[in-house]
Amino acid sequence: MIQINPASKEDLKIVKSIAQRTWPDTFGEILSPEQIDYMLNLLYDLALLEKQITQGHTFLLADEGGEKLGFTGIEINQKPGKTKIHKIYILPTAQGKGVGKKLINAIKEIALKNEQTSLLLNVNKYNQGAIDFYEYLGFVNIKSEIIDIGNGYVMDDYVFELKL
Repeated sequence: MIQINPASKEDLKIVKSIAQRTWPDTFGEILSPEQIDYMLNLLYDLALLEKQITQGHTFLLADEGGEKLGFTGIEINQKPGKTKIHKIYILPTAQGKGVGKKLINAIKEIALKNEQTSLLLNVNKYNQGAIDFYEYLGFVNIKSEIIDIGNGYVMDDYVFELKL
């Protein structure tokens, strides 16, 4: 049975490992290998992840029998009343088993306990599998944005929202 548990600072190495194993499969046909490496180094630096926890971000791990299958990183009140899902990744071997849905349900529960009115997330415009998943769960595309992340790279995203 899949369990969703809060991640501690000690678990951040697992978060980083899942990202490193997931990103090449998820973004291999969308981003260059150089951009994938750049973004993994930028977004999954352990000191940065620890700082995010200190600043109130919450990381959740999906676990089945001791095997970590995926994670999410969220920020309550990133905008007033809105919880931002900064990261949500499931190992390719665990996709399609309900892990993502369980993580989203856990996020909804946390958000509702904190009197949030919606969930927000960014998704790459060309990640059709993720777009389909979020739309299936009721998320709505509210805008698009291009974010300069340095080194000549950008994130070309849609912003999705789920009203709670």
